[in-house]
Amino acid sequence: MTIWFSINSAIQVDFTGQVCADSMGHKIFSGFGGQVDFIRGASPQQKRQAIMAFPSTAKNDTISRIVDTLTPGAGVTTSKGDVHFVVTEYGIADLHGKTLRNRVKEMIRIAHPKFRDELEKKAREFKYLW
Repeated sequence: MTIWFSINSAIQVDFTGQVCADSMGHKIFSGFGGQVDFIRGASPQQKRQAIMAFPSTAKNDTISRIVDTLTPGAGVTTSKGDVHFVVTEYGIADLHGKTLRNRVKEMIRIAHPKFRDELEKKAREFKYLW
């Protein structure tokens, strides 16, 4: 069996694995291009693995790109059901087939260390972690 990999980038990825790749809130940054086409491009009989790879922060480490929820107005370019792996300089989060709780734990683990406590606090507030 052939395994097809799709490697794309993102502006933000939320706790669940939803990807925004084209806007910063309501401000359009770029077109979403063919991200979903690349992710779903293999035939249904083939094994597909979607990888989102990006730095964990923006603006000189002042903004986390891993967030509890996407910025209001941000569009979901790629759905959480299509993302298998999220990669930052802090590791790889394997989201495929994971529960919401485990997705959240994986995403916090690969966030920049200076944002992990804040993300964990939000996750507890949302009742994703206890």
